[in-house]
Amino acid sequence: MAHENVAIIGAGLSGLTLALSLHQQNISSTVYEVRSAPIDIGGAITVSPNALQIIDKLGIYENVLSEGYPCEAFHFRFQDDKPFDTYEIGSVSKYGYPGLRVYRKVLIKELLAKCAEKNIQIIFGKKFNRILSESEAGVTWEFEDGTVGQAASLVGADGIHSLVRSYVHGDIEPKFMNVMAIGATVPTSKVALPKDYALPVTIMSKTHGAYILAPNFPDGSELVIVKQRRIEEHDREGWKHLLADKEGSVEFLRQGTEDFPEIVRQAVSAITPESVSIWPFYQVPKMDKWTSKGGRVSMLGDAAHAIPPSSGQGANQVFEDAYTYALIRGQCDGDSLDSVLPKWQRGRQERIDRLITLAQQMNARRLPESGQNELTEVIGTEDFNMEWLFKPDLEKMIQTWLAS
Repeated sequence: MAHENVAIIGAGLSGLTLALSLHQQNISSTVYEVRSAPIDIGGAITVSPNALQIIDKLGIYENVLSEGYPCEAFHFRFQDDKPFDTYEIGSVSKYGYPGLRVYRKVLIKELLAKCAEKNIQIIFGKKFNRILSESEAGVTWEFEDGTVGQAASLVGADGIHSLVRSYVHGDIEPKFMNVMAIGATVPTSKVALPKDYALPVTIMSKTHGAYILAPNFPDGSELVIVKQRRIEEHDREGWKHLLADKEGSVEFLRQGTEDFPEIVRQAVSAITPESVSIWPFYQVPKMDKWTSKGGRVSMLGDAAHAIPPSSGQGANQVFEDAYTYALIRGQCDGDSLDSVLPKWQRGRQERIDRLITLAQQMNARRLPESGQNELTEVIGTEDFNMEWLFKPDLEKMIQTWLAS
């Protein structure tokens, strides 16, 4: 059938998840990655039950679980260390899975291993350049080296600075949010955590922002400390210079710690420059389409939408995008892509919109009462019953979208 040949641009979390999910639907794919070797960058992320459900369906859950730190809530404290809020990130008893702190490279490693087991072809060192043509027969595109590829359809899983997006929606560019995060890791043994001190934790100050402390590795032996900074956008060279200024990043992390609990001071005093990383926050404006007019070219994950960092759902929604795209592709042929994929996008966008409202409302809960009232009038309320987010019936969801 015409749809049984999908080109995937990008071998990150979304591209590899999509390839495995399509394989489960008996749809073949080839993954093309600009890097010359598998992605081995990025820190630990928090994976919630909605994504772990998919990871389990793909057959890599036990391996991933063995390399991560299970946790069920994010805790919030004032700068005097008094607790004032929690945010659920998983529960084995309620959702079947915990929340899991795990390095991105662990997920990539396990996804790659499963792709190799399934004989899914991944070609490294191939930079997508542009779409040459799209017809009822398929898609033709060009790589930067001048070679040409052909497939029944093509999916851009190439991140927030997607080149595939320029074909689907040429006038959309990611916008810098004037915020970046600076993080560093230290041995947990360097911090004298009080007995039964719940992690991960965000310790908030009205004058000095907030510190996030989160454990890594199964035994929690590594602690990451993160702080956000307001900053103007830089060009590529500017970001490279900023990243290289490790001492400046350490200095920023140490500013204002005298107004925070002792554990923060201990953590930042143990930071070494080589452990520092930075990541700017970019956002893709909401788009009315993730798929070309003919339906043969699509995009998903960070290429298609932006999830606020405060939601903790960026990577988790990437897994949902890829898995649901494959489910819906398994129930349609190439001739119906232009009518079916918009239903997939609408369903996904409704879910993401609800998630954004939840993130805004969670943030409002942490403001003074007057600020809570003002924000509630604008964004409404959320009942904080997390089953809709953490325990979705993905197959049933697809049937609902198709029936719409």
